Amino acid sequence: MLALLGLKPEVQDTCTSLGLMLSVVLFMGLARVIARQRLHSPKAHAFVLEFLATFQLCCCTHELLVLSEQDPANPTWPLTLIYFFSLVHGVTSLGTASNPCGVMMQMMLGGMSPELGAIGLLAQLISALCSRYCIGALWSLGLTKYHVSERSFACRNPIHVDLPKAVVIETIFSFIFHSALLHFQEIRTKLRIHLLAALITFLVYAGGSLTGAVFNPALALSLHFKCFDEAFSQFFIVYCLAPSLGILFMVLMFSLFLPWLYNNHIINKKE
Repeated sequence: MLALLGLKPEVQDTCTSLGLMLSVVLFMGLARVIARQRLHSPKAHAFVLEFLATFQLCCCTHELLVLSEQDPANPTWPLTLIYFFSLVHGVTSLGTASNPCGVMMQMMLGGMSPELGAIGLLAQLISALCSRYCIGALWSLGLTKYHVSERSFACRNPIHVDLPKAVVIETIFSFIFHSALLHFQEIRTKLRIHLLAALITFLVYAGGSLTGAVFNPALALSLHFKCFDEAFSQFFIVYCLAPSLGILFMVLMFSLFLPWLYNNHIINKKE
């Protein structure tokens, strides 16, 4: 169809990848509608919605990586795509975390029960693995020259700095993103989604060439499963432990340290 329109092969590949992403978003949206109508158990509802949100995030991020390779000389193109996909994902996945660190943050702040948190974490883990094999099956169809099933089963190491620097980067990025996520709750939804999308784009721009700027253990597992198999300790520390540390530091700072500092300031002023 695209060839009949007289488009260049590069443009055809780009349109095909964008069409694939759009199809995933539409199918996940349809599945959400069905789940809300058919599922009445809160636990099943939470599991399915978290599964669908994480599946959408992982599949579309796989395809975003493909799109970023199609025009490496133009770095603004993938950043633009990241911004707009972050908007789409934010709009379509309201009420879900799509990130184990987000679930951990809600549990630590008392906004989610441990039982629902465990269900969400399980859904994200299963979804991350399913998305990996689903995208591999789609790539095996060879819809574009970049779609080859072998790339989904190869380790493409995104870490280009030594381990301590990688840990610091992922910890800081997780701290920044989830701090913004927590404090943007009072902003109206439309503006909040734009601000978070802009923040994600900036973080990817700042750290994408260093660690991939993932700060999401489920997404990292889907993108780099083979690397976890080959260098488990390194990838577990960078993509699971470091983002979790970012969450822990954030909760400690805003729940304990800053209130303690404020109370001491008030006491000193009274004295």
